[in-house]
Amino acid sequence: MTIGHKRLPEKPPSRPAVVDRLALWFSTSRCIDGLWVGSSESAPRPGLRRVEDALRLIKRYSPLHYSRVIRHLERVWVCILLDALACYQQPLKACVFDERFVLDETTTLERIATTIIHEATHARLDSWGINYDEKLRPRIEAICFRRELAFVANLPDSAQLQEDIARTIEWYGTNIDYFSDGSFRERYTQGGIEALHYVGTPGWLIRVMLTLRPMIAAIRRLLRYLARPGERSNT
Repeated sequence: MTIGHKRLPEKPPSRPAVVDRLALWFSTSRCIDGLWVGSSESAPRPGLRRVEDALRLIKRYSPLHYSRVIRHLERVWVCILLDALACYQQPLKACVFDERFVLDETTTLERIATTIIHEATHARLDSWGINYDEKLRPRIEAICFRRELAFVANLPDSAQLQEDIARTIEWYGTNIDYFSDGSFRERYTQGGIEALHYVGTPGWLIRVMLTLRPMIAAIRRLLRYLARPGERSNT
């Protein structure tokens, strides 16, 4: 597939999961230029304020990138992610941040701002019908990081950040296995364990959950199989 400016047929949007809708409902939120900005943090919600400041930074230094963020995203949400510092969630049309990343003292406002632009680019590509398929992931990520570079060029004293982003693009280009489905599953599992520790889950309960995980996966596979009578009749 050639990734260009031609708009591909739109796929039907998937509905947000019930758990996500509930989490959004209970989140504290603001509306900024029509964009829902929220957080599931406890008060005083410093992550929410940092995201708001990052949006102001984008608006100040690059109105073009800010207009794309507003156009292609409906939400920016701070919560707990299992497998990424941030991601684009298509059912929510949201840039979703892991609160640990946003609250980390080494994470600058500029880094939060570039991440918003990165995920808004994912949203833009998704609106063109470009799926995040395994073989396309390195190319898609390169496009998103180049949008980050274009924005950072507008910022003062940004040489180091530009160098960091360029180095990330180079690393991704030589570590293709990072984008495989297997690598995603491994990061999800490990990230889930770390997230459970972060929210204070007892170690014994985490061990029980890990023990039950293969059984739960097998039950899910069985349920999917039983839900497809046409496939069973052909076996």
